[in-house]
Amino acid sequence: MDKTNYFIEGLQGAGKSTFLEKFSNKWKDYQVFREGDYSPVELAWCTYITEEQYCEVLARYAAIEAQIKEKTITENNHKIICYTQILTDIPGFHKDLEGYEIYNGNLDKRAFEEVVFERFSRWNGAGQIFECSIFQNIIENQMLYLMLSEEEILDFYRRLREILIDKQYKIIYLDVEDIADVIHVIRKERSDANGNEMWFPLMIQYLASSPYGKEHHLTNFDGLITHLAQRKALEHRIIKEIFWENSVILKAKNYSMDAIEP
Repeated sequence: MDKTNYFIEGLQGAGKSTFLEKFSNKWKDYQVFREGDYSPVELAWCTYITEEQYCEVLARYAAIEAQIKEKTITENNHKIICYTQILTDIPGFHKDLEGYEIYNGNLDKRAFEEVVFERFSRWNGAGQIFECSIFQNIIENQMLYLMLSEEEILDFYRRLREILIDKQYKIIYLDVEDIADVIHVIRKERSDANGNEMWFPLMIQYLASSPYGKEHHLTNFDGLITHLAQRKALEHRIIKEIFWENSVILKAKNYSMDAIEP
C-alpha cells in the first residue's frame, strides 16, 4: 500500500510549521511542501498564469528574468512562479505578482473550483506532507472574498472528498482552544528585533480589505478573533460531516508525535 499523505491544518498560530518540522525530522523519507513551495495541490504565494501573461511578466521585470525563470514551473498550459522566493528590491514586484494568484478573489467561484479540483484530481502522491493546503487558504478565499455560505463551502468539500476517494491521505488538525491568546502570542513572535509587529498589521489589512471584512466591519483585533472563531467552527463541521474517517484532531502545541502512524 502507498504511504499515507498528510495535510496539516489549523488556525494561524496553531503550530503547523513546527509540526511539519517535527514530522520531517522524525520521518525523513517524507516529501515536505511548505507554503510558498511549488506544490502539486496548493498554490499559496504562487502565480497561476498563461504563457502570454508569463511573457508579460518577464518583459516587465527583465532585470530579474533569470531569477523568475529559476522559480517557474510549467504545469500543462500554465506557469507557476514561486514569487515570494525571489529576493528583489524592485518596488511593487511581489504585490504585482500576488495579483496572479488564484486567491484573494482573483478568480470567480467557478474558475477557482475548477483549478483546485483539477489539480487535486491529477495529484497522485505518496509519502507527502503539506502545510495548510486543504483548508486554510481555500476557506479564507471562500469566506472572505467569494463570500460563500457555509452550505456552499460544505458542498465544495463534499465534491473534493469524492475526488480524493481513492487516495491515501489524512488531515491532521491542530486545534486552538483560546484563539485570542494564540494571536497575542504570535503578534509578539512575528515582530522584528525592535518589537515592531510584522504579521499582525498585514493580517488586519488582509481581513479589513476583503469584501466580507468590509461588509462586517472587521477592522481590528476583535474582528480577527470573530472571523477565526467562525472559521474554526466551519473547519470542525467539515471534518465531522465529511472527512471524519480521514482526520485526526490534536490539541495545538500539546500533542505527542506518537499519535501519528505513517
